[in-house]
Amino acid sequence: MSNGDLFYICGIALAISAVVISFIGLRVKGFPGKFAPLVALWFVVLVGASATFSVLHAQDEEAAKAAELESANEEITKEEASPVESEKAPAPKPEPVAGGPGGTLQLAASPSDLVFDTTSLTSKPGKVTIDFDNPAALEHNVAIEQDGKEIAASETITEGKTSVSADLAPGSYTFLCTVPGHAEAGMEGVLTVR
Repeated sequence: MSNGDLFYICGIALAISAVVISFIGLRVKGFPGKFAPLVALWFVVLVGASATFSVLHAQDEEAAKAAELESANEEITKEEASPVESEKAPAPKPEPVAGGPGGTLQLAASPSDLVFDTTSLTSKPGKVTIDFDNPAALEHNVAIEQDGKEIAASETITEGKTSVSADLAPGSYTFLCTVPGHAEAGMEGVLTVR
């Protein structure tokens, strides 16, 4: 039986003894009387045992934690001494080349709604230009993104025309209005370059 178990047993016995002795003292007149030295001795033994096993249990836990830390330190030292193969950086992927004739695409904003006149555009690789017409009094622009990274963006205009150009490799891109809230409301689409 461990020191921790003995501590809990002594503590429970102490608590039960206190309740029982109190109950007897309330029910029996003149208690403890001649049993006073025996009752006092009983409590001294239980308090002493509880305190002793409490200290021993704390020392056992401290020794266990020290051993656990030592084991963890040894493990870390071993890991640092032998590098893992998977920690090597993967070779970078070659970026697709944007060579080709490209193209000029037409895009317009709705005069009354937060939408473009199309949600899909297609071009050949190379220099791709989007000519943008905004007939509305509300500010709009057009930007080209891939994987959430902006590649190019036009100026923001009202009731006018502008354009945006970028050298694009084959792949899928997003065209959108970057005015806050406009893309979320529907001013975006897919630009496919092939």
